[in-house]
Amino acid sequence: YARAHPGRYAAARLRLDPQTAAGSAGVRHSQMTRAILRGYDLSEPDETHAVRMLGSVFHGFVDLELSGGFSHSAPDSQQSWTRVLDALDALLRNWPAPT
Repeated sequence: YARAHPGRYAAARLRLDPQTAAGSAGVRHSQMTRAILRGYDLSEPDETHAVRMLGSVFHGFVDLELSGGFSHSAPDSQQSWTRVLDALDALLRNWPAPT
């Protein structure tokens, strides 16, 4: 989505007032992310921490990729993305206990 619609993606990152945010796609996006995380059996507040982590990783990778940050060296960014997803899965399977 970010590659196909970079302007829309950038606009989706803008802060909204609470009423607008409550009716936005952001709520559905969060629900979708939480649905993906159900398989990892995280309880609160760890599930919220995981949602934030995934959002941060996804946004950071997309932002760097769109700005050309990965175009100057090998391997291909798609290979890195696959490794990132594998690493996230390993982390979520072994989520650290609260300290």
